[in-house]
Amino acid sequence: MDSARALADARPTPFWLEDPGRPAALPALTGPTGCDLLVVGGGYSGLWTALIAKERDPSLDVVLVEGQEIGWAASGRNGGFCAASLTHGFGNGLQRWPAELGRLERLGAANLDGIGATLERYGIDAEWERTGEIDIATQPHQLEELHELAEAVAEYGLDLTVLDAGALRAEVDSPTFLGGVWDRDGVAMVHPAKLAWGLKAACLGQGVRIFEHTPALDLREDGAGMSVRTPHGRVSAGKVALGTNAFPSLLRRVRPYVVPVYDYALMTEPLTEEQLAAIGWRGRQGLSDSANKFHYFRLSADNRILWGGYDAVYHFGGHLRRAYDQRPQTFDTLARNFARCFPQLEGIRFTNAWGGAIDTCSRFSAFYDTAHRGRVAYAAGYTGLGVGATRFGAEVMLDLLAGERTERTELEMVRRKPLPFPPEPVRWAGIEITTRSLERADRLGGHRNLWLRTLDRMGLGFDS
Repeated sequence: MDSARALADARPTPFWLEDPGRPAALPALTGPTGCDLLVVGGGYSGLWTALIAKERDPSLDVVLVEGQEIGWAASGRNGGFCAASLTHGFGNGLQRWPAELGRLERLGAANLDGIGATLERYGIDAEWERTGEIDIATQPHQLEELHELAEAVAEYGLDLTVLDAGALRAEVDSPTFLGGVWDRDGVAMVHPAKLAWGLKAACLGQGVRIFEHTPALDLREDGAGMSVRTPHGRVSAGKVALGTNAFPSLLRRVRPYVVPVYDYALMTEPLTEEQLAAIGWRGRQGLSDSANKFHYFRLSADNRILWGGYDAVYHFGGHLRRAYDQRPQTFDTLARNFARCFPQLEGIRFTNAWGGAIDTCSRFSAFYDTAHRGRVAYAAGYTGLGVGATRFGAEVMLDLLAGERTERTELEMVRRKPLPFPPEPVRWAGIEITTRSLERADRLGGHRNLWLRTLDRMGLGFDS
């Protein structure tokens, strides 16, 4: 594939946000207002929190403020993999919370079921497909790792279907595929922007007041409640839930725990019937390879291939800038790797190329806490698996704000935070060394050098 030709007409915008069903933005807040619960952030985290709060107590006055438009950031530009896992995969959960992993897997499965039920209850057409995900080995050492994973999950009553090369290539055909494991029920495919917009409509239908183009500028105590200032107004609230994730938290003490890492994706033109037949993929599963620098890929409703991942880019100082959404060298790498994976699709063109920030923490899965004597709750650090886990995080935040002891709030995962990242320039240097070490491990059959092994022992890693 000539990557330059394949990318020549790619628009620098997320495919999902181009959908003609995109709703108009709601007016910004002007002047003061008050409420029982203020939700800051209009991505999945904030939308689920607002909706579930109203479902728990319809009399609650809930306001949600969003700095730009609902779903414009990670919630509208991710790959659309909605996973049951609350721990960024079984392996990460087994390493960190072995004693409660069975409970976490059960809660995650119930959470994924709950998302599907919500879509049905509110009539949200988000192109929901419960097709599962196949983790693919493209190097021999990855086969052994995937077989070990299948054995480990079986001890917890879970089931992964092991596929040899022939069985896998009967599902999706690529000369690079050596085998894989298929989680048939633990992942759904979804149109990420339609999910956000559908949750927005559901919130409005339940009486949530939403203000877009209303960034929250500061947070402070105000009598028995809290106050948040915006450019043209102020919200006084009894309680506040923060769902800002990759963006700097209104609580400064939270900021060292999260770094924004930029992820990138391409979307092809729709495949013809002949092209689709050449690669199979009749089951429409989500796919990802098992390298440290991995790709994730899936089919859209109109049979385009979303192809993302590989590079994970941290910028010195943790800055978030619109210019970082475009990275031509990464798009070129993605296009060349796509051609190696699917040589049958020689000549296909990409219509969209985009990027966005992921909120990464040192344990790769969300952490939770309260501040201001229980009046403020937050969840952050989903590290790319927030499409599903943010609903669980919303439940945790609401439990914490209510002061309730629940099965969720008693989890070690909820009670303890990860290690913070060090300050700059140590942070940038550490991430750079880690990224290069992960690349080297992929080249050397998965061998992890002393740096990576040290991070493993410390519980402070960096997932590409």
